[in-house]
Amino acid sequence: MNPADFDQLVDAAFRRIPARFRKRMTNVALMVEPEPPADRVGPGHTLLGLYEGRPLTHRSVFETIAMPDRITIFQGPHERLARNPEHLTSMIEDTVWHEVGHYFGMNEAQVRAAQRRRKRPAK
Repeated sequence: MNPADFDQLVDAAFRRIPARFRKRMTNVALMVEPEPPADRVGPGHTLLGLYEGRPLTHRSVFETIAMPDRITIFQGPHERLARNPEHLTSMIEDTVWHEVGHYFGMNEAQVRAAQRRRKRPAK
């Protein structure tokens, strides 16, 4: 897939984040990179996305201006793991949600639990 088309999928996934969360996301850049940095991925592992910054729950109103936080979505790993275009779209959406969870201060276990709750069908 060409990078521009992948960027559009990432943008669409971000727009599916409920507005009540997106409104609270300030000073954060959503980026797409072809591959994760080699020093961030252990042997036999893959990295679909990465949040870099200071989680919202650890900030203070007294802090000085800071560089933007960064959410990076990695195109290559998504494409290699996706079974079909629909699966790719779903994976990208899951990854964006996952990294946004980290922005809001959730640790890995909390993010994964929230993802499981999000995927449950409504009763």
